[in-house]
Formats: sequence, structure tokens, C-alpha cells
Amino acid sequence: MLPAQCRAGRALIEWTVEDLAKASDVPAAAIVDFETARATVEPALVEVMAAALEHGGVRLIPENGGGAGVRLKFTRSEVARIATLETEGGIIAEDDV
Repeated sequence: MLPAQCRAGRALIEWTVEDLAKASDVPAAAIVDFETARATVEPALVEVMAAALEHGGVRLIPENGGGAGVRLKFTRSEVARIATLETEGGIIAEDDV
């Protein structure tokens, strides 16, 4: 993940630095350092941040000749349907969404 992808991914799902810090267990200062390239951040922390963003609904697009990027994992209608399903009750279990 590139610093710009991290910033753009957070913007897509409307997460603050603190939201990403909470979701990834990475200190907010390390996230700011990574996004602004102020300091080198451990590759393992970058992987954890990327996984948290992906779990939050971001799809990270690797460099493929057209440039690296980000997009939402789901369309607005899919997000609405998932939100409806998640509030319907039933058996509580982990999911891959």
C-alpha cells in the first residue's frame, strides 16, 4: 500500500486517522508518519493498516500499468443490503464481509 492509497482509502470510507488506528491497532502517529512520508514505517504495520482498510470496505488496487488506486469494495446498494442483513438478528458469527 502506498501512502496516497491509505489517505484515499480512509476518505472513501470516511475514517479519520483515529478510526484507522483503532481498527488496526497501529498508533495514530505511525499512520500520520506513513501518510506524510515523515518517517519510515515498519512494513508489518503497513500490512495491518491495509488489512483494516480492506475489512472496512476499501479495495486496494495494485500498480497495474495504470497506476495504483483504491475503490469501494461494495456498491451503495450492496452496502445498504449488508447493513439490513446485519441488523436482522440470527446466529452471531464471524463473517468475511
